[in-house]
Amino acid sequence: MKQFTYTITDPVGIHARPAGLLVKAAKALDSTITIAKADGKSAAATKLMALMGLGIKQGDTVTVTVEGGNEDADVQTMEQFFKDSL
Repeated sequence: MKQFTYTITDPVGIHARPAGLLVKAAKALDSTITIAKADGKSAAATKLMALMGLGIKQGDTVTVTVEGGNEDADVQTMEQFFKDSL
């Protein structure tokens, strides 16, 4: 299991468009990706409505957990996605 934290910089947070891109990126990987907020709520990165239901806003810090598959490569891919898109 690999983890990293990221503070959302997108002015509107994780809304429909970036959530859709995140789901697409997560589905392309072999690992299971989970996004968790500081309040303990979490969702699988492949579930669009669950991600949007977290209500992640700009300035929120999330913990991204990568399990199974090629964890080393997949965690790097997810970190880059967050830096580029969120």
